[in-house]
Amino acid sequence: MQPNFTGNLISSVFIQLWPLFLLGAIIWVVFDLAPEFFELFKRRLKFSSGEKWRSGRDLIKWLQNLSPKEFEQYIAHLFKNLGYSVEVTGRSYDGGIDVIATKNGITHYIQCKKFITSQVPVGAVRDFYGAMADKGAQAKGFFITTNKFTLEAEKFAESIPVELIDGLKLAKYIEMAKMGIKGPASQTKICPICGSPMIKRTGKFGEFYGCTRYPVCKGTLKI
Repeated sequence: MQPNFTGNLISSVFIQLWPLFLLGAIIWVVFDLAPEFFELFKRRLKFSSGEKWRSGRDLIKWLQNLSPKEFEQYIAHLFKNLGYSVEVTGRSYDGGIDVIATKNGITHYIQCKKFITSQVPVGAVRDFYGAMADKGAQAKGFFITTNKFTLEAEKFAESIPVELIDGLKLAKYIEMAKMGIKGPASQTKICPICGSPMIKRTGKFGEFYGCTRYPVCKGTLKI
């Protein structure tokens, strides 16, 4: 009888105490994940509020006030909104690869430079391209800055698979993401008049690309 009595006692205690064990497990999970969750929520709130009422130079100035780490995280946030799967690498990659963005099976390496007064020199672009080449993959690169590139850097980038995105171009891509325009930024049509992104429209003579700032800007392109 003693073994049965002991077993019944253990079962009875377990039945009475299991809600406490469950509650303890839930509390442990919440406290373990809460800092990361609230940090992500706070970051998204900051990015959304920063984008909301800014355009052009004000948006660039806001980006320049971010910390280097926040700028990398924001670029990852931007490319995710443009339809990419993203990973912020931090210092796990050499050569300044800060973000890896993937879409349709194609890898894109991204370097972020939060410059305020300095222009990105050709040496920085050359080093970034070298880091890409070391990966041994046919990938595309995006070198993104909040300022400008030197003329030598722009000339060098013409012959390599690296797209240079300066502050003004970055502001255009942010506007694209806010309007829900997906796809590689380089495949998006740009208005020949004001430089804003364009979208497909249908008119009296069929489809065409129209400026997203219409009717302020009436730029068009044939399809």
